[in-house]
Amino acid sequence: MFVYQNFTLGAWVYLALHSTYGFLWLIKDRLFPDKQWEQFVSIPQGIFGFILVSLYWIAPFILISSGTVPPLPLVAVAISLNIFGVFLHFASDTQKYYTLKYQKGLITEGFFARCRNTNYLGEIFIYTAFAMLTQHWLPFLILGGFISTVFIPNMLKKDSSLSRYSEFDDYKNRSGLLFPKLFLMPVSQEQEKTVTE
Repeated sequence: MFVYQNFTLGAWVYLALHSTYGFLWLIKDRLFPDKQWEQFVSIPQGIFGFILVSLYWIAPFILISSGTVPPLPLVAVAISLNIFGVFLHFASDTQKYYTLKYQKGLITEGFFARCRNTNYLGEIFIYTAFAMLTQHWLPFLILGGFISTVFIPNMLKKDSSLSRYSEFDDYKNRSGLLFPKLFLMPVSQEQEKTVTE
């Protein structure tokens, strides 16, 4: 912002949304860490990971360097989508962490009753909101790349792991991989439970 002397509404909104998300993510990682981020990686893997994550910074660079000012209705939609995404991402991660901490098994209730990957859906909403503010195709292309090469393979790997539970097929039929299956018959309390090992 200082380099380009861009202190427009879009730049400030992007700064507020992305920095708040970053701080919340650090707090979340401290309170209930994700084991996936605690795995050992080699130096080349670390460098590759850093470069990969650095792609997320293309959106704010485009927004700030271009001087584009997003229209207010677009800003309002982006803020709403971001808040909804942060809620889905962190609340579902919280449910997953504390449920599995006290009772191992297949989580089929709450945020996971109709969607098996609510946390990824939230993250997609977050980065879609960031891309919207830029009004440029490249951040959407990068997000699509992440979805197809990182998110979807991780979701399918998780499904493969969860398939060891006998109840998984029934759960899979009433929940979406990424988007919730909202228009099904109501799930009874008997069906909506955590199945233990």
